[in-house]
Amino acid sequence: MSYLRLEGISHQFKTTTVLHELNLHVEQGELLTLLGASGCGKSTLLRCISGLLPMEQGEIYLDQRRITTLMPKQREVGMVFQSYALFPNMTVYENIAFGLLMKRKSKADIQRRVEEMARIVGLEDRAASYPYELSGGQQQRVALARSLAVEPKLMLMDEPFSALDAQIRKQVRSEFRRIQRELGMTTIFVTHDQEEALTLSDRVCIMSKGRIVQLGSPEQVYTHPQNEFVARFIGHYNILTPAQLHSWRGGEAKRGSQSLAIRPEAIRISPAAAEEPTSRIDTDLHTEGHIEELAVLGNIIRYTVQVNGTPVTVDTLNGSQRTWLETGTAVHLQIHLADCQPLELGDA
Repeated sequence: MSYLRLEGISHQFKTTTVLHELNLHVEQGELLTLLGASGCGKSTLLRCISGLLPMEQGEIYLDQRRITTLMPKQREVGMVFQSYALFPNMTVYENIAFGLLMKRKSKADIQRRVEEMARIVGLEDRAASYPYELSGGQQQRVALARSLAVEPKLMLMDEPFSALDAQIRKQVRSEFRRIQRELGMTTIFVTHDQEEALTLSDRVCIMSKGRIVQLGSPEQVYTHPQNEFVARFIGHYNILTPAQLHSWRGGEAKRGSQSLAIRPEAIRISPAAAEEPTSRIDTDLHTEGHIEELAVLGNIIRYTVQVNGTPVTVDTLNGSQRTWLETGTAVHLQIHLADCQPLELGDA
């Protein structure tokens, strides 16, 4: 039986239904990410689990215990918000110790636990510092240590790294993932950042309009999107409709009548004049177009190729400037059918 079970969770704001009878199971020690655009219901679901928001219907079980009607402080659930919510007049030590004091732990137990948490998050030398003396990344680690100190059965994290600079954000989330694995901490993590979800998670739960539209490993949701919404939301997929594919050559028997999702890095691009007919495989899809735009994204060159009025995104590795194809260049595109994912129609 799953460690955390959500059964038929529904929530409304006035007359608007935000969550539609959601069912979700999370295993012990798992890091599951709720991923979706703003307003899809992911933060609302987190607050329902924590007890901060009421539910119109549904049941929540944690470690085989029904917690649906319990007060937040009785649920043994920790929560870390986007705002660090540290006490500015307390030191790092005092902030981490706060929950333990509320639980009336002994002075010796508090000292042992605070020192352990400070070591785990790498702040043992800043115990006497105040929040204003710390960087954003350090403050976030204090907030995490404070939640961990009371040994919750479940950790909920609501976009905790979104206020950090890009470089610090990568460092902090890497440290967080190490800590989560080291402690075997069951975690539900909320983000709208696809890269963050794919990097951190054991499983990704993609949400739209208060519903779960796909649930699976990062590899599964990236390589096998189930519908058009997921494909457009994850990985900059090209979505080609049957009408748009009409002018592409090859693969007629296998193409069918469904739209196809195609990753930008799965498309082979070459100058049209350099493409030899003998190199073309009949079962692949082929077409010609011209480069409308190019963008250098570090180690990736992203081309926008116009194909009969349809923009197609193509990603290639950036070897050197000599390998760039200039804007306006006529090009040949080739796609292996194995890299084409048939889609269900619809947005969710």
